[in-house]
Formats: sequence, C-alpha cells, structure tokens
Amino acid sequence: IDEGTLYPLLRRLEKQGLLTSEWRSDDKRKKRYYRLAELGQEVLESLIVEWRVLNDSIDAVLKEKK
Repeated sequence: IDEGTLYPLLRRLEKQGLLTSEWRSDDKRKKRYYRLAELGQEVLESLIVEWRVLNDSIDAVLKEKK
C-alpha cells in the first residue's frame, strides 16, 4: 500500500475512534505506533460475525448447486 493511501486512512480511523496512536523513539528516530481502540475492537468483532454469516450463506448456496 502506498504511503499516500495508508496514512490518511490511519488518521481517518483514528478520528473515528477506531484506532489510537502514540509516538515512540527508537534508535533516535520517532515512530508512530497504531493499535485498535476499544471501539475498534468492538467494530472488528461485529464485522467478523457478519463475515461469518455471509460466508456460511454463500457456502450453503454453493453446496446446493453441487
């Protein structure tokens, strides 16, 4: 992924409260670290459930056609 795509996306997710970030210094160089916020974890878990339901539905349709 190009930096011009990745970092605006990370900032947008942070503004939405889905990510948190912090600056850390490693080897005299500052780096920004991102992690899922509590809301981000909740949204992820919800999306995983939705994905599984969709995936199971598609599997059922495909099995019917066999």
